[in-house]
Amino acid sequence: MLDKTIQLDFGSVRIKENILIAKLNEGILFDVENNQKLLVLGQEVFKDKNYGYISHRVNSYAVDPLVYFESAQVENLKAIAVVSDNEMTRRNAEEVERKFYKDSNCFGVFKTLEEAEQWIKTKI
Repeated sequence: MLDKTIQLDFGSVRIKENILIAKLNEGILFDVENNQKLLVLGQEVFKDKNYGYISHRVNSYAVDPLVYFESAQVENLKAIAVVSDNEMTRRNAEEVERKFYKDSNCFGVFKTLEEAEQWIKTKI
């Protein structure tokens, strides 16, 4: 079973089985350039296998919604989840970010990492 963590200039990414779990740095703007680095990492690690992505939002940062259009083009990225214990962060992801992803049924918002991991497993 694969389980390792990689440090990037904008945060850390844990690779766990068939899921990328990102904890991004406080105060960054997660933009298309940063997203491209995650997508390349996903392609390198998973090749043509299906996988999911979890944004574990322990820090506060901004997300450029255009990242979802780019992510939607990746055939084997089957689901995106946002995890936060902050109600405002979850609500923003649910009401705003979800609208930018190709399939709202493959975009989930959760309070715990465990819930998100279980949900992603049902999508891939």
